[in-house]
Amino acid sequence: MDFLKHIINGLGLGSIYALVALGYSMVYGIVQLINFAHGDIIMVGGYTLYVVMASLGLPLWVAVPASILLCALVGMIIERVAYQRLLVHNAARISLLITAMGVSIFLQNSFMLMFGSAPKHISVFPSQLIRLGSLEMDSSTAINIVVSVMMMAALQILVNKSKIGKAMKATSEDSGAAKLMGINTYKVIAFTFALGSAMAAVGAILYCNTYPQIKPDMGNLLGLKAFVAAVLGGIGSIPGAMLGGYILGVAESLTMAYISTTLTDAVVFGILILMLSVKPSGLMGKNRKEKV
Repeated sequence: MDFLKHIINGLGLGSIYALVALGYSMVYGIVQLINFAHGDIIMVGGYTLYVVMASLGLPLWVAVPASILLCALVGMIIERVAYQRLLVHNAARISLLITAMGVSIFLQNSFMLMFGSAPKHISVFPSQLIRLGSLEMDSSTAINIVVSVMMMAALQILVNKSKIGKAMKATSEDSGAAKLMGINTYKVIAFTFALGSAMAAVGAILYCNTYPQIKPDMGNLLGLKAFVAAVLGGIGSIPGAMLGGYILGVAESLTMAYISTTLTDAVVFGILILMLSVKPSGLMGKNRKEKV
């Protein structure tokens, strides 16, 4: 029974990784960019919750959409200001990577100036204990799992059934051909950044519900672990990002329970090294051939 409890707790933690990993996968699938500033969108979402609920005293039903909308807007601004000109001129991958790191440092230091470096405490949903027979779990775990599954289903419907989703798939396959077919690929890229950032905001809400404190560098390790989840599942694959997040969360939970709490990060990055050695494309990723 304890083993099952650790599995469920791992799925709850993995749900957060999965939602953030979706942003990495979608952006990479469209423009082959590893947006390392994506982890800091989580921090933006967390501080938005704090300002709306703690500072302004507004209810949760106002704070949640405010966090999602602001993160989506920040994602679009980052794409327009930092990446668009580089993408238009087909800049080298290293230039995009350095720019992403610069945006990450800028966001962290900006919020440190505004809010200070001390952690801020915030409570999102009231914590309750849920009993299923002899199994007990925290309500935050159940919320994480249910929300992540719902978001995954909604994203799959959006990508596969909607017009913008089909435009995203076309741009991902061949942006040049998509332009010839009349698709505005720049709008598609902007929408992808906004959607990925909105998913990160949901991840931030779930993170604050599970760990009720925020700080300017909270997105560093969380973003890196979400990136590992994206690579594990197959970066560019939406179902792969979810699967990678769940596997990573379960691995962390079992490591903390049966090995050592100090080795969780080592296990996470050990999984990354192993996956890159055995199957670089990830569990559900596709091998891409590039002309040189």
